[in-house]
Amino acid sequence: MAEQLCTFWLNKTYFGIDVQQVQEVIRPQVITRVPLAPPDICGLINVRGQIITVIDLQQRLDMGESVSRLNIPQKDQAQGFNIIVCSDHEVVSLLVDDVGDVLEFPENTFQPPPATLKGRMRQILTGAYPFAEGFLLVVDTEKILNVKVT
Repeated sequence: MAEQLCTFWLNKTYFGIDVQQVQEVIRPQVITRVPLAPPDICGLINVRGQIITVIDLQQRLDMGESVSRLNIPQKDQAQGFNIIVCSDHEVVSLLVDDVGDVLEFPENTFQPPPATLKGRMRQILTGAYPFAEGFLLVVDTEKILNVKVT
């Protein structure tokens, strides 16, 4: 059996998320800021009448503030891409730097997260798939949405 992953980049690191959790991938949207929101919440976007929370995934993974988010000008126009994911009837957007292809990996090559990863990133990853250029780190959608911001 193989696992299909929607791939993306954050801060030059290659990630994947289960394609069954992905509703769609869209280009940058105008983000409406939410006063007093946690630092990893960019704000809200309107996707065909549906209001969706935008999560700065790079910040949520403790990788620093997203380059995409740092480039948001006064009108709150974001850079990068929005990966719209569904989990437990909750729909959110993950702000990422760039998106790749949908790739298929054999389940027997799946490995636990690399021991060098620490903190929140290690908690949110389910594991990794090795490939010629390194590792594809697999993100757990449920854990992304349930992280407690400290």
